[in-house]
Amino acid sequence: MNLEALLPPLAAACREAGEAILAVRRAGFDVEHKDDSSPVTVADRAAERILLAALGRHAPGIPVVAEEEVAAGRVPAVGDAFFLVDPLDGTKEFVRGGDDYTVNVGLIVAGEPRLGLVLAPEQCRLWAGVVGRSAFVEGGDGERQPLQVSRPSTPLRVIASKSHMNQATTDYVASAAPDAKLVSVGSSLKFCLVAEGRADLYPRLSPTSEWDTAAGHAVLLAAGGRVDGPDGRALGYGKAAFLNRGFVATAGWAAPLLQPYLDQLDLTIDR
Repeated sequence: MNLEALLPPLAAACREAGEAILAVRRAGFDVEHKDDSSPVTVADRAAERILLAALGRHAPGIPVVAEEEVAAGRVPAVGDAFFLVDPLDGTKEFVRGGDDYTVNVGLIVAGEPRLGLVLAPEQCRLWAGVVGRSAFVEGGDGERQPLQVSRPSTPLRVIASKSHMNQATTDYVASAAPDAKLVSVGSSLKFCLVAEGRADLYPRLSPTSEWDTAAGHAVLLAAGGRVDGPDGRALGYGKAAFLNRGFVATAGWAAPLLQPYLDQLDLTIDR
């Protein structure tokens, strides 16, 4: 499979999905809640239909694990290669009227991200990359700029979740990056900002689904970055229930382990 040849048609599909999301925002929408209490809208479902159709045309035979399909109980069997799709990452931000939400398509091969596309519809920006080859960011005018992580700043520029900050994250940042400049942003944009060299460290010390991270993870790896699981080993995919317990993303360097902070969080939850 020629992964670089997949980028143009999948980029077009992401932009089409983004237009569908923007149309829903202009028209107005109701908010529903799934079994896990997370919000979902017609925009999530419309974007997912577009992406699934495109993947069926351009990558037939490769299973697709998509967020709303999984929520509906439709989970395909996956093998060595499969796609992970989050049609609208940052639905909470979308519902609030914010602009930091994204459309995400990631390809996993042998448990590792290999290709990723992340679109920010409100910003008309698309980040994409093939791991081991190259990464780029493309504006609405079609102009591309190569992506490359930067050397760590002093103090470190730390980016964290807008909706999922917790005490474990606060403690980890205080220890790993004293005097850090901390910025909160929604969705997979955080991976992209590290890939662009605009942030150095992105820790996540609460659960995420693999479709939340696969696309941004691939873009960051393609730009020279790194994403580790709680034990310091590379974050892998195809785990039970497609669930990440935690991770830390950097501009290519090994960050302090998350495990001790997650253990402390788990003890708090158990009580």
